[in-house]
Amino acid sequence: MSAAALPGDPPGGRRAIAVWGIGVAVYFVAVIFRTSLGVAGLDAADRFHVNASALSTFSILQLLVYAGMQIPVGLLVDRLGTKKVLTIGVLLFTAGQLGFAFSPSYGMALASRALLGCGDAMTFISVLRLGTRWFPARRGPMVAQMAGLVGMAGNLVSTLVIARLLHGVGWTAAFAGSAFAGVVVLVLLLLFLQDHPEGHEPEPFPHLGAAYVRRQIAASWQEPGTRLGLWVHFTTQFPAMVFLLLWGMPFLVQAQGLSRATAGELLTLVVLSNMVIGLVYGQIVARHHAARLPLALGTVSATAAVWALTLVYPGQHAPMWLLIVLCTVLGACGPASMIGFDFARPANPPERQGTASGITNMGGFVASMTTLLAVGVLLDATGDDYRIAFSAVFVLQAIGLSQILRLRGQAARRERERLVASRVETVHVPA
Repeated sequence: MSAAALPGDPPGGRRAIAVWGIGVAVYFVAVIFRTSLGVAGLDAADRFHVNASALSTFSILQLLVYAGMQIPVGLLVDRLGTKKVLTIGVLLFTAGQLGFAFSPSYGMALASRALLGCGDAMTFISVLRLGTRWFPARRGPMVAQMAGLVGMAGNLVSTLVIARLLHGVGWTAAFAGSAFAGVVVLVLLLLFLQDHPEGHEPEPFPHLGAAYVRRQIAASWQEPGTRLGLWVHFTTQFPAMVFLLLWGMPFLVQAQGLSRATAGELLTLVVLSNMVIGLVYGQIVARHHAARLPLALGTVSATAAVWALTLVYPGQHAPMWLLIVLCTVLGACGPASMIGFDFARPANPPERQGTASGITNMGGFVASMTTLLAVGVLLDATGDDYRIAFSAVFVLQAIGLSQILRLRGQAARRERERLVASRVETVHVPA
């Protein structure tokens, strides 16, 4: 049975695109704020007089808050709806960006990044749920990839715009000025966003307090597809996230001897590669469901191989062609991580989509947080030896890969059972 034939499927159309576009605009701004530190890492070290470990704490704390909020946010989205959760998120991440602009000390800057991470955590899961409420199920993979693509466009703004503002108008003006984008999307959100199309309201169900929370989490976690989605996200996302969020610029400038301008161009290449590959992956998965796991495993293998070649290349610096290949391959990490949601989505009913997405989304950010910390500690311990520090990538990939291989059979069997059950149910529905 085609997913388009599912009873109660949302109609999609221009109205869906317009409403979903507002949610995606919120996510776009959140990514700009999230990744703005990636182009300001060296400036932040000078401004707050901190070493590599302390610098990595900015991103680690932000991701710690983000990852820790995923399940609570998923529960909130399932319970309160998209609009309310996105509104709270915009208020928090805009306040965090403003606070970071005016922070006079390292401690206040840390608190601002934590606040930003809290608001950022409320955006992507909300956008995913908005997509499932407004578009037919068969559009799910493409809608998710498009959301990720727009998010990477936000990363592109950080790389191209905020980096130049930092060196043009200074720290405070650059970060405070960017915070105005949060005000703009808040107005759009309050005026035009709706949780679902008319006639497609979710079925009401009683709130049972702690029992409701336990039931949602337990039921989502029991699905092998949810757990497989988490480990796919864990294994695929973090190499590019670590590179873009903090350590890419220092690695390219300090370890590879490039200028900031050239390093910025390579970071831009990661983002552009992500956007192109995201379109390709979305089309492939939407048309060939069985391609999900091969795409994810292929991305992990390619990333590990190119990183290994870059780190062991003889000589003081890797050649430019190899760095270009590295950044191009890293661009596949984001689209591959979206495949994790394509395992979790069909494994859970609509009323658990937020919770299941929250569990899945934790994976990559836990891996990113762990790697950010490991790289910072290893850099300080080895006197800025980036070859040793970035070897932490392979440890996390090995852990994630072992879990993917363990869960893939269970998830496939469960998905087949669910498909057969849905076909039987449809046959018995009277015309």
